Amino acid sequence: MGDLTQKNVVENENNGSNIGEIILRLLPMGLCVVALVIMLKNSQTNDYGSLSYSDLGTFRYLVHANGICAAYSLISAIVAALPRPTTLPRAWTIFLLDQILTYIILAAGAASTEVIYLAYKGDTNVTWSETCGSFGGFCKKATASVSITFIVSLCYVGISLLSSYRLFSKYEAPIGQYNNKGGIEITNY
Repeated sequence: MGDLTQKNVVENENNGSNIGEIILRLLPMGLCVVALVIMLKNSQTNDYGSLSYSDLGTFRYLVHANGICAAYSLISAIVAALPRPTTLPRAWTIFLLDQILTYIILAAGAASTEVIYLAYKGDTNVTWSETCGSFGGFCKKATASVSITFIVSLCYVGISLLSSYRLFSKYEAPIGQYNNKGGIEITNY
């Protein structure tokens, strides 16, 4: 009876952590879609001309990165919801994909931040004037999209930490040898 109870407790703990992981994987999906839609609808026309997200390659990259991350978040949440034991190859795959997507979305946010900074401040060294004075609505929407993208980056950092814990907890610590008298541990592999 004790083994059965202990097994149920372990299953309940796994279900609780699994639900938390699923939520953590679905949260960036929603945020990515919001950031993507804000940027896709980001265009402004006035007396000075028109400006759209598609005019800037960095913002196109941001849209694509958010789309890829939203799709991956959905797929990874479905995989996390499957009631299968995590094998070592599966853990490595999830870990590597989580790492890659974390860096993709972080790079998109960082590059877009620089473009927004230049839009607000300009760069007199290369005679770029600030554009947010003329296209304020565009800049506000772009700033909102990039801010949400950084929140997504934080979610992906959490996901990466979780997947790295799940992966590396499958390995045992190396056993050291204490043959020397100097007190230095030498590990044999």
